[in-house]
Amino acid sequence: MSIRNIIVNLMPSPLVKVFARPYVAGQGIDAGINTAKKLWEEKKLHSTIDLLGEEIKEKEEIENNVQIYFNLLDKLGKQEFASVSLKPTQLGVYREGGKIYGVDYCYENIEKIIKKAKGYGIHITIDMEDHPFTDLTLDMFKSLRNKYDNVGTVLQSRLFRTKQDILNLPTDKMCKIRTCIGIYKEPPEVALQDKRQMKEKLFEYMVLLLERGHYPEIATHDEKLIERCIEYLDKNNVPKDRYEFQMLMGVPREKIQRKIVERGNVMRLYVPFAEKWKYAIAYCKRRLAANPMMGAYVIKNLFGKTTGR
Repeated sequence: MSIRNIIVNLMPSPLVKVFARPYVAGQGIDAGINTAKKLWEEKKLHSTIDLLGEEIKEKEEIENNVQIYFNLLDKLGKQEFASVSLKPTQLGVYREGGKIYGVDYCYENIEKIIKKAKGYGIHITIDMEDHPFTDLTLDMFKSLRNKYDNVGTVLQSRLFRTKQDILNLPTDKMCKIRTCIGIYKEPPEVALQDKRQMKEKLFEYMVLLLERGHYPEIATHDEKLIERCIEYLDKNNVPKDRYEFQMLMGVPREKIQRKIVERGNVMRLYVPFAEKWKYAIAYCKRRLAANPMMGAYVIKNLFGKTTGR
């Protein structure tokens, strides 16, 4: 474990809560929905709303998570600004002793959520977790995509396997694929370790997804990379309804976000909420470990509010 990870893991929860404020909508469904509505009404920013929590084994909590997603969909209803994201390990899949369990149960739960979401016209993204879950996540996605047109998933540019995973996507159906570098620390046997290479691959995979007839959801905060993508997309006359951009809520990128919106593109923010604050703490610790600048952003924001700047 790196020194950075050790320091983050030792941070007390109250301090992490301070860092979490810009990045987590709050506690409960209403916090997520209200934040998404505000982003849309004030800035025309789309959202993907997510219930925080991973690696859940207790059946009672899993069933409760399914119900939370049902309630979220009912409260969102038919609207134009929000999709929903979910993770397999909060809905039935878990690992123990190097083995993975609960795949069929998880599939049933995700399918129930997708089916309900389809009635409201809401898109569901099956999030990607660390590499031991990649195969089962993609298998579930492909099976569900054969039945439903309101489901997408995520591919991480850091993994060596990602190009082949794109080539293995269905060719008879357009797939919405969030392409990002990925937040999970992966071993060198399976993944790139240099972020510059990850970002280069992200661009390559965006191009490949478009060439294969898919819809890339370009998830990055790197403004130079965004500008490079825009230049390619415009030069090749790619219609604006064939792709979108995504970022995390709370990362200060208002200028480029506004530019993307004014161009007529979808700019979507990841809007997580928590039912149990321990999951928000875990989420923010992982983000802090991956990106120390996140802490600097928060301190700058807090200082600005305190001084009125």
